[in-house]
Amino acid sequence: MSSRHLLAGVAATAMLVASTASAETLRLLTWGSYAPEELIQKFEEKYPDIDVEVTFSNNEEMIAKLRATGGAGFDLAQPSHDRIYAPQIEYGIYKPLDMSQINTDAMSKVHLDAVTENTTIEGEVYAVPHQWGTSGLMADVSQAPDVSGWGDLCDAQYQGKTSMRLRRTILLGTAFAMGEDPFAAYADLDSYQDLLDRVADKLIECKANIKAYWQGGDDLSAMMLSGEIVASETWDSTAYKLYNENQNIVFIPPETGALTWIDTFAIPAKGQADDAAYKWINFVMEPENIAIMSASTGAIAAVPNGADMLPDDKKAAVNAAFSEEDIENLKFFANIPPGVEDMEGKTLEKIKAATGG
Repeated sequence: MSSRHLLAGVAATAMLVASTASAETLRLLTWGSYAPEELIQKFEEKYPDIDVEVTFSNNEEMIAKLRATGGAGFDLAQPSHDRIYAPQIEYGIYKPLDMSQINTDAMSKVHLDAVTENTTIEGEVYAVPHQWGTSGLMADVSQAPDVSGWGDLCDAQYQGKTSMRLRRTILLGTAFAMGEDPFAAYADLDSYQDLLDRVADKLIECKANIKAYWQGGDDLSAMMLSGEIVASETWDSTAYKLYNENQNIVFIPPETGALTWIDTFAIPAKGQADDAAYKWINFVMEPENIAIMSASTGAIAAVPNGADMLPDDKKAAVNAAFSEEDIENLKFFANIPPGVEDMEGKTLEKIKAATGG
């Protein structure tokens, strides 16, 4: 080999090493299924100077991880919209968004407004919406045609044939079924504690109706498909999957309104790849990428007509569940004030101790 070719080879190798060394890493802290491999590969092909590293988590773990590091270790997180305000006030784990870097025109106005309203602190916005879904009821309408509200899970005609999960959602749903507004009660924590005590009494009384308290989507699905239960509290996505197997099993928005979560994009306080984070946000909200994401998550993108971008089977389940009136009646989770989660946790422990849940 001539010295000229040798030098050229050395130079090319050096350039490749330099290019690899300069690659930026985008560290995502997100939910399971929110970073499908197909989408990561597509993003890295579009932005070959960015490598995506994913850590799957949930709301509680996201807050704990970011709190432990003061907002370091990750470049983009995806907490739900009600889990940002209080942690930011208490721990300062996020940084304000540069809204000029985000294509908010692609986002549904109702979801964008809900998130920005919940996450604006001293005039700065800390999150924008990504995907949304609801918690409500699921019933086999051939066996339980009258289920329409949270309280129906405790109806004597379904004794031993219903289920629920002992987490904060059932506390909130039961409060609404009792004619209360738990989110309004957040303003006075003494009043909220009184409400929680009454909710606990109601759910303890309901024990005879409960076949079993479900822990995850798999055990809930097994009980519904086997006919062990005819109705349950549920995530809508679980009901949508079962609808594809048995069209008598449908998601039912409670008459008081389905409880609605919105998972967001938020940048941790000590994130080191803001530019890559904004690129990811805009990328996954593009229509062709929403289809990939929604097929993975089963949730609806926070864009206009997001349900139309679901796979056909999930789209049919959504259309069977929601009317326009149900959409207008959604109850968005409110910001959780400091101390409320501890109160709710103690209430749930009280119910578990009394019911063996």
